[in-house]
Amino acid sequence: MKKRYLAKTTLCCGAVLAVIASTNVAKASSATYCAEKGLAGISITLDKYCATEDPTDVVTLDDVQVPGSSVVTGAALEEKSEFDNIGISVANNYVNIRKEASTDGEVIGKLYKGSAATILEDNGEWVKIESGRCKGYINSEFLATGLKAEELADTYGKKQATVTTTTLKVREKADAESTCLTLIPNGETYEVTREDENWVKISIDDGDIKGFVSKEYVDVEVKFEKAISIEEEQEKLRREEEARRAAEEAAAAARAEEEAAAAARAASSSSNSSSSSTTKKSSSGGSSNGGTVKGTGTGAQVAQYALQFVGNPYVWGGESLTNGADCSGFTMSVYRHFGVSLPHSSASQSTMGTKVSLSEAQAGDLVFYAGSSGVSHVALYIGGGKIVHAKGKDYGIVTSSVNYRSVYCVKRILK
Repeated sequence: MKKRYLAKTTLCCGAVLAVIASTNVAKASSATYCAEKGLAGISITLDKYCATEDPTDVVTLDDVQVPGSSVVTGAALEEKSEFDNIGISVANNYVNIRKEASTDGEVIGKLYKGSAATILEDNGEWVKIESGRCKGYINSEFLATGLKAEELADTYGKKQATVTTTTLKVREKADAESTCLTLIPNGETYEVTREDENWVKISIDDGDIKGFVSKEYVDVEVKFEKAISIEEEQEKLRREEEARRAAEEAAAAARAEEEAAAAARAASSSSNSSSSSTTKKSSSGGSSNGGTVKGTGTGAQVAQYALQFVGNPYVWGGESLTNGADCSGFTMSVYRHFGVSLPHSSASQSTMGTKVSLSEAQAGDLVFYAGSSGVSHVALYIGGGKIVHAKGKDYGIVTSSVNYRSVYCVKRILK
């Protein structure tokens, strides 16, 4: 009697299964075992054997049972992946999505590198996909699927946690007795930087706050960028051009205001008059000692203007409403359009204007959030319990609940 061994294991999703089967001689040439465990999407395959002597004397898996699983036959075994119906673009930049399965087909959208799509049909050379608002065909050579897509998930996917309870405490450590760093509300989504058995570590505002939340009260998902249709791309370019022109007009208005202020200061000096208050309003739009600021618009107009830049990128240190701004750069540039000068610092901006309670907040007010070292984030209130802000590099300029983290204070800049 000769012994034969299952000799090779293939690891998927970080799980290892080693099975050594000793049995009598049986006839088979190959077989594959696949076991999946719940939401973890664990897949383990055993796909080759080696024989110690007679190569025809190999073992089947017909009578092999893995602990915790049911007996399966070789004919029913396949290698599976949770990404079997997901394709990730591996094009250098993007791959065209076409209306028909042909290079002559009309281009209806683009799937950029690292973006994902659901596979509807696979005909070999062409794959029918759906992503975002696009449903069409992509040449299969530009898509990674199955296990290959699974390998790319950590590179291009973003793991996010969405709160599923009314108010959730963010803890300093993965411990229910640990210090509460801030409170976050139902429906808000945050970047996951680490996942344990019972806790996930999240990052708020690009790491301004990093803490743990119980997995019992969040849904964790891996998100990918989606395709963009030709119409969406054209609309995005149109909005960017409008925003660029608006920014140029705001900059020109700011220069004109500064020139007028300089002329007023010169006239004041030559006539030896005391008009410092007028000069102060013209040159800075306010001061750090509080008080509402004279500008050219209302808070509602400020909020409406700010909303047109939603979807544009976050850039640390930036102040461009179209090409990228950080949180204080965003609020500074929005208010500059209305003749108000704010410093490029959330902490400094928090010293300006008139303090109001959150319950009294009106559109156009600035909302401030604090980290371990004081004020570290600023947003613009738009009404209805919502804010618009440059949230972080993974989000860009977005709208959120005003309570997406604990509010430090609210300041009214315009009357």
